[in-house]
Amino acid sequence: MAMTGRCYCGALRYEAEGAPLFVAQCHCRECQYLTGGGPNYFMLMPPQGFKFTQGTPKQFKRSDLPAGVTREFCATCGTHIITRTPDGLVVLKVGTLDDASAYPGPQAAIQTADKRPWHLIAEGVATFERFPAR
Repeated sequence: MAMTGRCYCGALRYEAEGAPLFVAQCHCRECQYLTGGGPNYFMLMPPQGFKFTQGTPKQFKRSDLPAGVTREFCATCGTHIITRTPDGLVVLKVGTLDDASAYPGPQAAIQTADKRPWHLIAEGVATFERFPAR
């Protein structure tokens, strides 16, 4: 499966190829900061299939975490595109897809220990207080 996407202003564009390894919504406090309060809908993608085709993202990694993630976003409009995990996986933000129908909906809701009362989880979606076992 090949997908394309971009940031809000169009300065960054990307291509993502391959089948998602996991599709979910995350309720952790960090994702709430990045989304403005809601859960983060994402697809976990293999790193070899992801590339920026236009522009260079700004990166941020917390220096106080020994195994922190690297967040990549548009320096112009601030749109968060991906997060790279310490083991190299790409967490692709669904809202940046050109065709959102590529996202089949979450198979799980993770980090629900941080879930806010107004966060909705669809009936039948598996829930995990933190991360599911790999």
